Amino acid sequence: MPAHGVLLLPTPVKLYPPLDSRSQTFCPLYHLTGSRNHKVSKLKARFWESIRSGILKNNTAQVIEPPSSIEEDEELLPEEFVLVERTSPDGTVEQIIFSSGGNVDVYDLQALCDKVGWPRRPLSKLAAALKNSYIVATLHSISKPAGEEGNGQKKLIGMARATSDHAFNATIWDVLVDPAYQGQGLGKALIEKLIRALLQRDIGNISLFADSQVVEFYRNLGFQPDPEGIKGMFWYPKY
Repeated sequence: MPAHGVLLLPTPVKLYPPLDSRSQTFCPLYHLTGSRNHKVSKLKARFWESIRSGILKNNTAQVIEPPSSIEEDEELLPEEFVLVERTSPDGTVEQIIFSSGGNVDVYDLQALCDKVGWPRRPLSKLAAALKNSYIVATLHSISKPAGEEGNGQKKLIGMARATSDHAFNATIWDVLVDPAYQGQGLGKALIEKLIRALLQRDIGNISLFADSQVVEFYRNLGFQPDPEGIKGMFWYPKY
């Protein structure tokens, strides 16, 4: 049977698909993107203390809220907008649309997983994972030949989703970009916009699990592996 892992945080987080703890790194984010220029500002509250503050009972101490990492005068991120627009030599116009509205067809997602070489998962579980996510961020390509009316051809080229307790913490899962669109900065933009959407909902502790070959990618986005000695812990059934 496949192994299922559990990350030992104050509130257990079930992991799916199974993770190999030898090749995965737990990367909490305690430096948060704070402006359109993606400047990084450090939270004054320590990562672990900010988690514990939400679960300690009979705590009479005043909780000091960390400063918002989004400037007060900054425009809120719209749910959907054009991230990139380009015109090919034949006049075809392509738009890359970012959306945090969670509108994903499960068959399109399975096809995208196939393209990046991920093992297939049951469609029912994919649908449940999408339904139970806090935010599902997507990238769609819409292509329209020159002079053609209508909405154009739309296809899913990227996705990332986040689960959350809706108060303090969120974990990012299933980050993937169509191989034909990799190397164009779209994965970076997808994660940055997802982080910003979480910050706008007042979620301050953001974590993810990174394969060893992409640790530097996430480090460059502000993630810190094992801050203050915090480790991701996994439990696997012994059968």
